[in-house]
Amino acid sequence: MFFEGSEKKIELQVNCSAVSLRSLPLDFWQQTLSLAGAEILSQLSNQTCDAYVLSESSLLVWERKLLLITCGNTRLVDAVSYVLEQIGTEAISSFSYQRKSEFLSHLQASRFEDDVEQLRSQLSGTAYRVGHLDNHHHYLFCSEPVVQSDASACLLMYHIKGELAKYLRSDNQSSHEIRKRLQLERLLPEFKFDDYLFKPCGYSVNGIFEDQFITIHITPQEHSSYVSIETNLNFSQYPFNIFSELLNILNPSSWDIIGMNMQVANKDFPSHRRIASCDLQLNPLNEFNYNHYTQADSEKLYAEVL
Repeated sequence: MFFEGSEKKIELQVNCSAVSLRSLPLDFWQQTLSLAGAEILSQLSNQTCDAYVLSESSLLVWERKLLLITCGNTRLVDAVSYVLEQIGTEAISSFSYQRKSEFLSHLQASRFEDDVEQLRSQLSGTAYRVGHLDNHHHYLFCSEPVVQSDASACLLMYHIKGELAKYLRSDNQSSHEIRKRLQLERLLPEFKFDDYLFKPCGYSVNGIFEDQFITIHITPQEHSSYVSIETNLNFSQYPFNIFSELLNILNPSSWDIIGMNMQVANKDFPSHRRIASCDLQLNPLNEFNYNHYTQADSEKLYAEVL
């Protein structure tokens, strides 16, 4: 069985002229997500944030900020267009759209170039590709308004292995046990978590504390495993590196670290080599940085009978 774990992501911030995003009714978000081909499975809220686990990844809503991540064959750009139409582009203070190159890109409903053309009909901005077109790469589109985006970082893992990877592909999983093995309550005891275990496999969890969040999505299929972890945690405030902890737990063959106005040190990473990097100054206030790592030991490959 194959499922496209590679994700598309939008993050937007609105100015003071806009309605509070949290005041928008549930049916607004349901309509938005239906255009992407996703639906809400569960919700977790606190005083500053509403976090929704979706059939494809997550939606997080603050009063002035929105983060929407979708995987599979979703048409995130259609959902974005609807949001922009409803709240008005004049209310947007910053906007970014990211898209990871897919395992099977020919099965997607659109190409990044198509998405950008649609976005540019509503917002002016600049599009980038980071990485080689015939290999591992990421796409980014940023709007023109020059305001500082909130700091955040993303860890993307490929080809996880070991005991936890086997468990995530087994028939006797439970959300409680996965959460325990990821050590989330130990690492982030002040956070509240909301998770969902998919059948036959796949796992998503959102965690929030005050205005901080972490969202994790695991597509564990053996030949196309993919894990994404997005957070706005201030790494300097913790005695550990949350990305290092999860890298050592999930043991991927390779991984990416992507930061928006945030640099993540490789302290306590598994033994590794950094094989690609990019520091991109988007404008005077915003910086995008990217690092691609692989484990230091070479991977032993096995032939598959087709």
